[in-house]
Amino acid sequence: MEKVRKISLLTLAALTVFALSTFAQNINGRFTSSVYSFKRFQNVNESNVFIRTFQTLYLNANKGNYSLKTRFNFEGDIKTPLDNDPRLRFYNLYLEARKVFGIATVRLGRQSLYNGVAGGLYDGLSLKLRKWGFTLSGYYGGNVPAYQKLAITDSWSNDFVLGGKLKFTGVENLLLAVSYVNKNFKPIEYTAYRLDSLFNPVQYLVKKNSNQFEFVSGEAGYYLSNNFRANTRLDYDLNYQKISKFEFDTRVEKIKNLGIDFYYNYRSPRVRYNSIFSVFDYANTSEFDGGVDYKISKDFTLVAKYGYVKYKDDNSGRVTAGFYSSFGSFIYRRSFGYAGELSAISLSTAKSFCSGKLTPSFGLAFTSYKLSMDSETNKLVSLIAGVNIRPWRLFSFDIQGQYLSNKIYNNDFRIFLKFNHWFNTNLGTD
Repeated sequence: MEKVRKISLLTLAALTVFALSTFAQNINGRFTSSVYSFKRFQNVNESNVFIRTFQTLYLNANKGNYSLKTRFNFEGDIKTPLDNDPRLRFYNLYLEARKVFGIATVRLGRQSLYNGVAGGLYDGLSLKLRKWGFTLSGYYGGNVPAYQKLAITDSWSNDFVLGGKLKFTGVENLLLAVSYVNKNFKPIEYTAYRLDSLFNPVQYLVKKNSNQFEFVSGEAGYYLSNNFRANTRLDYDLNYQKISKFEFDTRVEKIKNLGIDFYYNYRSPRVRYNSIFSVFDYANTSEFDGGVDYKISKDFTLVAKYGYVKYKDDNSGRVTAGFYSSFGSFIYRRSFGYAGELSAISLSTAKSFCSGKLTPSFGLAFTSYKLSMDSETNKLVSLIAGVNIRPWRLFSFDIQGQYLSNKIYNNDFRIFLKFNHWFNTNLGTD
């Protein structure tokens, strides 16, 4: 199996080079290089300084309706390497064909998935068909190894994701959809000591069954011009045969400059089938959230929100108020009840100068919190300040300082540096 995986990766690498050098009419993407420095204390008298470096490449090679797309990241530490350093992470590496037979989009390789129940990366195949207002999509592949290594799972029967979705948008302002997902997680084997019949310790190899999510979901949405929208979604757990989640949100803007939002969420804890956590008795929660926003001018909007969460034997609330403007925002937050006590004020601003070539930014927050009514009150101060410099259209530079202080991290200061380069090259035409 290992030989097959190595051959598959070598074949994929060879196809990549072949596609870039032979077929591509256009190559575009972005290269990013960044440095992040911070200090970590092992104890009161001992600390290490880390200087993490990240090199990221987004690369697309295109010809007509065919593309090769990839995104990978190389990271390490200049001063204090961590375990598994340096790391090469592949987030995307797939071939894409669009408008196949006029209706289909096909992807083969490493790609991302998010459907509201299970998300992440997988190595496999996806297919999307569009016709007469219907969109039918399906996908199958193996879960990606830890640290996004360029390797394929060695246990397809226990470590895969499979699913699909049927969506209808053929009626104006209406959306209907139904989807299915089955995601299996390969269990990690481990050794442990157990007592035999004579109470002697014996080492055993512990093997567990595959952990699994299996859900079917339904969605509906209605959108009326720019003054009304409503969405609802229901997730049903096929393993436990119960509703896992139901949510509804709506926004009304029938009164000029005034927006009204309402959100409701019923949620059952999402536990993998065959997981040890499935033996526990969990309680469900219900959450309500409502708010208003009023646009005083095109550059200034007032906002206010209230949220309420109902637990099995208790409840929690939260209040948010403030404003957003073209030059920044000011927000006050207050939480109380079972989820803990918190009061916070945050201020942020950013402004571009010199036709966007210089953009300084600043953020400041003061927070007071405690885990329960009888707990001690803790204070937290966080500060972030930086500047984006873009002297040319294809290049930009960022520098940012981050400061945090509370009872755990006393006067924690960090530096972040980043360089971006965008490129777009046409190699030829048919």
